[in-house]
Amino acid sequence: MLELVNFYIIPGLVLGAVYALAAAGVSLVYGVMRFANFAHGDLMSWGAYAALAGVAAFGISPWAALPLAVAATVPLAWGVDRAFFAPLRRAQPAVLLISSFGVALMIRALIYLAWGPTPATYGLGFSPPILWEGVRLQRRHAVILAGALLAALLLHLLLARTRAGRAMRAMADDPDLARITGVGVGGVIRLTWAVSAALAATAGVFLAVDTELTPLLGFNVLLAAFAAAILGGIGRPWGAALGGLILGLAEELSSYPVLPGGAPLLDPSYKTAVAFGVLILVLLVRPQGLFRGMG
Repeated sequence: MLELVNFYIIPGLVLGAVYALAAAGVSLVYGVMRFANFAHGDLMSWGAYAALAGVAAFGISPWAALPLAVAATVPLAWGVDRAFFAPLRRAQPAVLLISSFGVALMIRALIYLAWGPTPATYGLGFSPPILWEGVRLQRRHAVILAGALLAALLLHLLLARTRAGRAMRAMADDPDLARITGVGVGGVIRLTWAVSAALAATAGVFLAVDTELTPLLGFNVLLAAFAAAILGGIGRPWGAALGGLILGLAEELSSYPVLPGGAPLLDPSYKTAVAFGVLILVLLVRPQGLFRGMG
């Protein structure tokens, strides 16, 4: 039982927390602006590398550099929207989707130009795990889980308790009606990009802390983020976050040794295929997702 908790459930929750943050950002942009932003993964990478620049420049931890990552990613998202997406706002969603591929490649090229292709780390060093009744929790995992929970709480408060959040919900429910009733569309779009970019940067830093930094860091989890968003109901950030947790746990538990002879259900090298499987299954069985309503 302890092996299941320490080596499968806890890593699954940590991975699911990263997926939840990434998927919530993807879902938020889709809900308000009605297009799938495939540049979201590269915004994650940009945020992770911005934190690395802060770590190198100021000698601080990546946790302390997280605000710098957000501060570097939000203006980039605004600039990308103004330069590439705003002129295409009334175009077909497929046009915006293809444009987001081009934006992703440009952001990735900037990362390669600034930091190169060599993998890097934040250099956190070794910290003894937190032990409780045989359960081992790495300190970085505890921070990631707490940080993801705090981000989810802040997102909930924004969407449920603020006027700006209600305007975002109105845009997601019925854009035309929101415009007629006086919702400031431009402000809502800027806020949506800011929140989505902040979630992307946070997810990127958390993922880099748990693994390593590469220019493909965010791109490698983009499919899982979209699968989680679709699982939770595309355009519904809370559903996407729950979908991310489910998907993270499913990926880790898929390699648990339950077959005769102690063989894993799925070879660990194929864990990423779980996202494909979940995506196809949800599209076939329940294309609207598991959860209803934005929030």
